[in-house]
Amino acid sequence: MIHHITLRVIAHATEDVSRVKSALDFFLSGAGVREDSELIEELQAEGHHGNPITILSVQLKRKADCLGFARFVRDRFSEEDVARLRKEMPERLDDDQVFYLRLDKQAACLQQVKLTYSSDAITVKVKIETYPKNWEKAGVIVEELFG
Repeated sequence: MIHHITLRVIAHATEDVSRVKSALDFFLSGAGVREDSELIEELQAEGHHGNPITILSVQLKRKADCLGFARFVRDRFSEEDVARLRKEMPERLDDDQVFYLRLDKQAACLQQVKLTYSSDAITVKVKIETYPKNWEKAGVIVEELFG
């Protein structure tokens, strides 16, 4: 069903890294991810204009964590977000069976789940697993999980 899920967010120099990290923690704790099972990785980098940024990322590999994340997010989407996901599913699912979401970072800081098109977001990559590899079957799985 789900092979793994990767969440990634950038904390800009003007942002409090602990606040951005708490936005990421909101999804992890909501999904029931055990604190000792996954660690948020921090990477210090330089932005396009030379500004310092911190990249926070985590990969969920346990089936229970992946399903917990999908349920947590789906249960908190507005009907408009669900309708938008259904409509955009073919564009959000690539040939490698990775489903892409962008979740509003500011909304997550307020303990809310909301889709966004902004580049300043929590990016989510959901790797769907089918045997043999089949895009249509992956699409059905995405609809079951998020639609």
